[in-house]
Amino acid sequence: MGGPNFPPILLLKTKSSPHDGYDEFFSAQNYIPTFVPVLSHNFHDENLGQIKTLFESGRLNTGPERRYGGLIFTSQRAVEAFADMLAGLDQSLTATASHSLPLYTVGPATARSLTTLRDTHLPHATIHGADTGNGENLATFILDHYNRLFSDPATSISGDEVKSRKPPLLFLVGETRRDIIPRTLMGESMPVSKRIEVDEVVVYETGVVAGFEGEFERILKIHDDTTVVWAVVFSPTGCDAMVRVLRREEDIKRRERGGRKVFVATIGPTTRDHLVKECGFQPDVCAAKPSPEGVGEVIAEFMTSLDGQ
Repeated sequence: MGGPNFPPILLLKTKSSPHDGYDEFFSAQNYIPTFVPVLSHNFHDENLGQIKTLFESGRLNTGPERRYGGLIFTSQRAVEAFADMLAGLDQSLTATASHSLPLYTVGPATARSLTTLRDTHLPHATIHGADTGNGENLATFILDHYNRLFSDPATSISGDEVKSRKPPLLFLVGETRRDIIPRTLMGESMPVSKRIEVDEVVVYETGVVAGFEGEFERILKIHDDTTVVWAVVFSPTGCDAMVRVLRREEDIKRRERGGRKVFVATIGPTTRDHLVKECGFQPDVCAAKPSPEGVGEVIAEFMTSLDGQ
């Protein structure tokens, strides 16, 4: 896939540091990726301070005073906020708390960030769910895995007793998120013994980068002489601004009876559905897996279909 005339690809995200999997993947495929930051993130210091207190008080250690039995992450930003908080703690505290501490995550990119955090601050913790791909699959995985950690086939105990022995999970989130994970884990249709309590704590807040719309339009103008451009969308946030720019592009194209075509790929179904339902905009492709390979695969298939027309 790829070649010297392969179309430009605009990645509507902030480039991750020190390595960005999308930059590495698409550069290796002979694309020239351009990052267009969409989201601004601010850590929620007050809530992170409460989590810091859990470590300092030993409430994440094993034992009768344990407050939480594990943590859930579904975004790299939550991992970054958590890592920033851990950096200010004595490593002996975090190392002790990491014993028998499962960390649940979704998607390979978040798992890579979490692995770096684990290796630095939580050496005894274990990471699970990296291949689940979305929140619904992760919730199903957690129901099986976490319940098995507290099951004892050699004894016969009631559902209420199992529930009392099983500490809740702490879910570190942004202020905008879907509720599929807590709704699934705490569902009323679930047997009492299988339910898993979840406490959500907002550790970062998200907004649209000031000037994103103008910057996106400016970068598109750089490619005025290019027939095809790809834009990859990673989040519902900022979709409205992107669509406004693309609709202006379509108006120009109709007036000029030609011009550049901007194709849109989404990282997954949540962003695709937001574009369709909230923006009235149909993206061209949606990745089956939220990864550089997943995005690259659907773009390659689409381009092959264009070549065959």
